[in-house]
Amino acid sequence: MSGMVISTNFTIDDIHKIREENYEHTKNMSMEEKVAYYNGLGKKAEEEEIKKRRKLV
Repeated sequence: MSGMVISTNFTIDDIHKIREENYEHTKNMSMEEKVAYYNGLGKKAEEEEIKKRRKLV
């Protein structure tokens, strides 16, 4: 999802863009590849959240 431009006034069209790009990225993946892909995104988001929280403390 790199390089995607989302409007400053988040709309349903932005949601459609995100879903379409995500579909295009994952459409040829096996179920195992999709699970690994989504788990990787989740771990990355978790790490970023932890870094943000540590800065606040």
